[in-house]
Amino acid sequence: MTLAPVDIAVLAVYAVAIFGLAQWVSRDKAGHQKNSTDYFLAGKALPWWAIGASLIAANISAEQIIGMSGSGYAIGLAIASYEWMAALTLLIVGKFFLPVFLRNGVHTMPQFLEQRYGPSVRTIMAVFWLGLYVFVNLTSILWLGSIAIHTVAGVDQMWALAAIGVFALAYQLWGGLKAVALTDIVQVALLVTGGLIIVYLSLDKIGGDGGVLGGFHTLTQRFPEKFDMILSRDNPHYKDLPGLSVLIGGMWIMNISYWGFNQYIIQRALGAKDLAEAQKGIALAAYLKLLMPVIVVLPGIAALMLVPNLAKPDQAYPEMMKLLPPGLLGLVFAALIAAIVASLAAKINSIATIFTLDVYAKARPTVSERHLVTVGRITAVVAVAIGIATARPLLGGAEQAFQFIQDFTGFFTPGIVVIFMLGLFWKRATTASALVAAIGGAALSGAFFFANKLGYFEMPFMNRVGLVFLITLAAAVIVSLAAPQKTVVNVVTLEGVSYKTTPAFNIAGIGVILILIALYATWW
Repeated sequence: MTLAPVDIAVLAVYAVAIFGLAQWVSRDKAGHQKNSTDYFLAGKALPWWAIGASLIAANISAEQIIGMSGSGYAIGLAIASYEWMAALTLLIVGKFFLPVFLRNGVHTMPQFLEQRYGPSVRTIMAVFWLGLYVFVNLTSILWLGSIAIHTVAGVDQMWALAAIGVFALAYQLWGGLKAVALTDIVQVALLVTGGLIIVYLSLDKIGGDGGVLGGFHTLTQRFPEKFDMILSRDNPHYKDLPGLSVLIGGMWIMNISYWGFNQYIIQRALGAKDLAEAQKGIALAAYLKLLMPVIVVLPGIAALMLVPNLAKPDQAYPEMMKLLPPGLLGLVFAALIAAIVASLAAKINSIATIFTLDVYAKARPTVSERHLVTVGRITAVVAVAIGIATARPLLGGAEQAFQFIQDFTGFFTPGIVVIFMLGLFWKRATTASALVAAIGGAALSGAFFFANKLGYFEMPFMNRVGLVFLITLAAAVIVSLAAPQKTVVNVVTLEGVSYKTTPAFNIAGIGVILILIALYATWW
């Protein structure tokens, strides 16, 4: 299938408009030259609507749209737990984590770790995150995005991969986080609009005279097993979503790590002008997360009727796009491209932030602010080049890319959550305990993973995440109690930190909880 001239025109308008908007919002005031705070934290002046939209734009990309639609095709609505539980996690982050980070002037997550545990922990975790962001996050977005472009537009996949990488790099290279965050409101609006269009048309096609509601009812009747939110042990996909663990187990560890301690996510909130503004942005993002399964999971389930017998589940969303008429195809395709480049830009900027502030600036503390901005831009270029070169070797053989990403990151998330939770809420946690959590958690996850592969026992990866978290937490506490810190390294202050939130945030939080109760009660 090739794009019609009207579709190409829509894509061209999108590309020119978003690039132009990014350069316009990035312009410097007369006589002002960008410093590192301007480039990496948008001058700490982001409004709530930009924070909320940018959180979603950084999160929702090819691995969500393509990957979760594929998981919807293979598993069903149960995969939506990643989105719906994330909404509740965001509220926890806004109420309990952000007050500490903003009070202590945190720019990066490794910086917080140095303030709490000392420079060794900062360096180890900075190197880890750089590797994860480049070789897992960048590559997955590039690869899955190129699949969509190749399937819908017929463009050679490697050319498509390179094109989206270069475009995402170019539009944010000058302005940094400000260019990304202030254009994300457009990107997210396009993403939601395009996603709802494909859902509406697919359900309407299935429903016939019954329309959209009839189509949804038909899906629930034809594939009732795809609407089970909590999978039973006899479900073939139990290993991916092991029953109640999605509500009370390892998924909490995955979500807290991702939304609370992940640089390319939390960086948007760190760029807020104050805590109240950041919390309003968090609340907006929570409601957008509740909507996301409609956009990214339902098309995969609808594909079971409209394009059955796919070779790979990840083909579901691109194949559904083929059903769209000219014009609408261009709009939905532009929405997919918007999600890809917005998320890519977020990762690129955060890679540049961590390398520049946590590695380069620590090695060369006397360099100028202008020099740091230049290093950030060079780092961005290098990261994209590496991502383009390694995407096919790393992800070319993956069956369900979204599950691959979750499984891999699950190696490290238990240790990360232990380090931060103890660092935030337990004064006796030591540097040694943080190192034990970081290194021991990854080693223990690896041991369980390979034991599982070799057939010694079978354990769903989400249960593995939960178990490793508990063991690592116990080990870190024991180390802290057995060998107390000899020298003072903790400069994190809780003085002036208030966990009290505004009535508006509290009302928004109650609304999220009530919606979640209704959703799980309906499809338990």
